[in-house]
Amino acid sequence: MTKLYTKTGDKGETSLLGGKRVSKDNQRVCAYGDVDELNASLGVVRSLTDEVSVDKMLEQIQRQLFVLGADLASPKEMADVPRVTEEDVTRLERFIDSLEGELPPLRNFLLPGGHAVASHLHLARTICRRAERSAVTLFRAEGSGELAIKYLNRLSDLLFVLSRWVNLKKGVDEEKWSAR
Repeated sequence: MTKLYTKTGDKGETSLLGGKRVSKDNQRVCAYGDVDELNASLGVVRSLTDEVSVDKMLEQIQRQLFVLGADLASPKEMADVPRVTEEDVTRLERFIDSLEGELPPLRNFLLPGGHAVASHLHLARTICRRAERSAVTLFRAEGSGELAIKYLNRLSDLLFVLSRWVNLKKGVDEEKWSAR
């Protein structure tokens, strides 16, 4: 039986796709680690939702986040690595458009919250924004990843719209923010 632990990371290093050893605080590791955390948070949402359409959408996105993780874990020169595509971004835009058509126009900032599923979607959205910032830092350092950034940007928009949609479906009023 193979053991889960290898002890190869005990001194703060890990392997990227292709076997190159890097520090665990390497920007590439940080970027795909943030995507992994986002994926786990979407798993929480899926465990809480009773909306079949939400579960199916998030399952598709979770599977795509593994592709994104592989993309971020490997330099652009590496062949045979799945990569995020423009079609993946377009799919997110279609999801956004279909959900947004059911929502009232947004005229105020909203306090994150509402139904438990919507609240977890807001949390996933903020994790997604962090993953996007990590991808931007990686892109600036290494010059690749434009589509990864675009995908994460669109995904955070989708998670916001989806949280609003869940609150609407559950009959939970959105709490508007005001300075006073």
